[in-house]
Amino acid sequence: MPPKSSKISTLIAYMAGLYIHIPFCASRCIYCGFYSTTLMELRDRYVDALCQEMTLRQEALVQQGLPLPSLDTIYIGGGTPSQLSPRHLKILFDHINKVFSNNATEVTIEMNPDDVTEEYAHALSQLPVNRVSMGAQTFDDTRLRFLNRRHNAQQVPQAVKTLREAGISNISIDLMYGFPGETIDNWQDDITKALDLGVEHLSAYCLMIEEGTVLYEKMRNGENERMRECDEELERQMYYTLTERLKAAGYEHYEISNFALPGRRSRHNSSYWTDLPYIGLGAAAHSYDGRSRCWNVADIRQYINGIENGSPVIDQEWLNDDSRYNDRVMLSLRTCEGVDLSTLQPADRTYLLSLAQKYIGNRLLIAEGDHLRLSNEGLFVSDMIMSDLMKV
Repeated sequence: MPPKSSKISTLIAYMAGLYIHIPFCASRCIYCGFYSTTLMELRDRYVDALCQEMTLRQEALVQQGLPLPSLDTIYIGGGTPSQLSPRHLKILFDHINKVFSNNATEVTIEMNPDDVTEEYAHALSQLPVNRVSMGAQTFDDTRLRFLNRRHNAQQVPQAVKTLREAGISNISIDLMYGFPGETIDNWQDDITKALDLGVEHLSAYCLMIEEGTVLYEKMRNGENERMRECDEELERQMYYTLTERLKAAGYEHYEISNFALPGRRSRHNSSYWTDLPYIGLGAAAHSYDGRSRCWNVADIRQYINGIENGSPVIDQEWLNDDSRYNDRVMLSLRTCEGVDLSTLQPADRTYLLSLAQKYIGNRLLIAEGDHLRLSNEGLFVSDMIMSDLMKV
């Protein structure tokens, strides 16, 4: 195993996308499985640590005579990045420009709708940010309270309006379906209100009950008898209602959970699905260079202390041929283009097509030229199909 300085340098030598994890949340949503913290008093130290991590990576490259990466996209996610002040964000962007060759044409920040004030939106317009992703989730206040979201339904359209007025012309919102007790009519209403906003991009996810979340504990403890998972057939109806309505409204269904108006796909997220390298900065952030993955410790104090001491707390996984095959198939099948068979080794291509035949036969997979993709019917059962196509 290479020393840590070597791990850092190899991971960023040819990176295109930069992800910065901002773990701070004023309160935790009950469904969220991402690393987050409510330790707001650490924000200044955390931003300083992010800048120091950038410098450590730069120094490692210089020591080995490797070129600095050229950034194609930047994504500031969380957590709740809008819990940082504009001053914090300016410090980060100034340091990005100092360390990296910044040619990013898509710069996204995630925000909570209730954090979108005129002052904050104006501050964003003075920074390189040109895309905002907001967690709307639902336009029903009862369901928002169930999720422990801080905003109310009325704040979402107001936030979109405020961002537009500040010059942010590329906005994405997240939606969620499959709530306990939710009906098709409820979901139709959420879709209608989302479409009325005219945003350029939508992501939609079924409410999942993940181990380690507050929701999981509530379900396991039987805290609320009504808190039951949505029926699978109802989930299916909701998913296809979504895809049909968004397609009719002119959105491209370019990834299982993502929809965009023409030319408005998330370029940064698309890099994950198309096997492009990326840098991850911050607690719990992952990086990938095509040969290995590494990730920072998912603990803000350990992350900050490690960076301040010049010894980042990092784990790394080196990928073998089977792992790379599995990643390529799983991620590519999430997209509307599917797997480009010409990019696979001949033996892998033969292996994949042999396993895929039964799904091609029942029309869950479609083989067209050099591409293998999920059919519309296959989208909802994609996890099962992908699992069957993996190497074990």
